[in-house]
Amino acid sequence: MPVKIISIIIPVVNESLALRTNLPLLQGWRKKGHEVIVVDGGSKDESLSACDGLVDQVITSAAGRARQMNAGAAIAKGDLLLFLHIDTVLPDISVESLLHRMCGVRRFDWGRFDVRLSGEHVAFRVIEAMMNLRSRVSGVATGDQAIFVRRVCFEAIGGYADMPLMEDVQLSKTLLKQVGRPLCLRLRVQSSSRRWEKHGIVRTVCLMWWLRLAFVIGVTPQRLHAQYYGKPHD
Repeated sequence: MPVKIISIIIPVVNESLALRTNLPLLQGWRKKGHEVIVVDGGSKDESLSACDGLVDQVITSAAGRARQMNAGAAIAKGDLLLFLHIDTVLPDISVESLLHRMCGVRRFDWGRFDVRLSGEHVAFRVIEAMMNLRSRVSGVATGDQAIFVRRVCFEAIGGYADMPLMEDVQLSKTLLKQVGRPLCLRLRVQSSSRRWEKHGIVRTVCLMWWLRLAFVIGVTPQRLHAQYYGKPHD
């Protein structure tokens, strides 16, 4: 079935500046009949007011990206759901081009973009190249790559698992098993490198790889959340 409406679902907590910066970049999608949904997880800043006039729906939910994205999907009108981090910018591509790729000769039910990190350090070029290659080979995507999935498939697998971290990896693995391989677009989203710059490139790379390995060997998402954010999950 051809895709007619795309719902862009954005989970946020205390992201008023990023919302004011990046929501205007999505207005072209809205003008073409698609929708933008922001799901707030309990912001204490001006995130809600930053959405005024720039989104089709803004709702609140329990905190946690998985919970917020599931809440957004539950009210979405689109037949394709695109989950977007607010610090990730979609490429300058026509909606029609994306739809054409989704509905081409080889039909795909989900996919992701390649990623470019915003920092200019040469190390970021190596990191993003490895991220894109690993994802293309494994079929596993991360939230930074703006995962998109047909609504019927998302609902069929029960949406995101209710877990505080690695929800994107788990979603990918479930889709791989039950739906098939993703459409790996070489078009790049630009994802913020702010965490890498704040905590150090080498340290962050090591942490990311450790988290993925720990998840594979069975460490609980709750413990991984505590290591990633430095505090226990509520």
